Amino acid sequence: MRKIKGFEWMILLFNIIYLIIFTFLFLGRKNYEFLLYIGVVAFFIILISLLHLKFNFNYFVLVGLSIWGLLHMFGGYFIVGEHVLYGYQIFPFLRFDQFVHAFGFGFATLFSYYILKPNLNKDYSKTGISILLVFIGMGLGALNEIVEFIAVFLMPQTGVGGYENTMWDIVFNTFGAILAVIWINLKKSPSQ
Repeated sequence: MRKIKGFEWMILLFNIIYLIIFTFLFLGRKNYEFLLYIGVVAFFIILISLLHLKFNFNYFVLVGLSIWGLLHMFGGYFIVGEHVLYGYQIFPFLRFDQFVHAFGFGFATLFSYYILKPNLNKDYSKTGISILLVFIGMGLGALNEIVEFIAVFLMPQTGVGGYENTMWDIVFNTFGAILAVIWINLKKSPSQ
């Protein structure tokens, strides 16, 4: 296993700084729901950092995952109108929450690809791997919905939303995973 170097330290420091800042901000508001999420994000920062030492993720993936964590904190903290940013309607068909789900699970799918990549060879079906990666992205999205369910179960006053919100989350998790697979396949084309 190798050591963290140069730009990787900057990415890690970025994550640590925003987590510390938002920990104090959420403590100030007594927002215990997002303090739980800070714990979850911190866990994943540690896990991704350890996996990065083995799988050497692309910086694009590491920065994308870092931005995803920051967007999650923004979504739960900043107020737009009468609601937190997560409820903000960007377009008539897209809320900030849905954008963050598509963005995040797109990067989670790219992250998964880098874990699988050392075990892939040219004999594998491009279509089969693409479908597998979409399913992996969807599975990670399902894990996120379980974490949200636990938050609602432990703190019934959360702003997570109901069944319809969960279903839209699943749709946008899947959309993000599909976009990631398209990006992977375009990136691997002979012309690039």
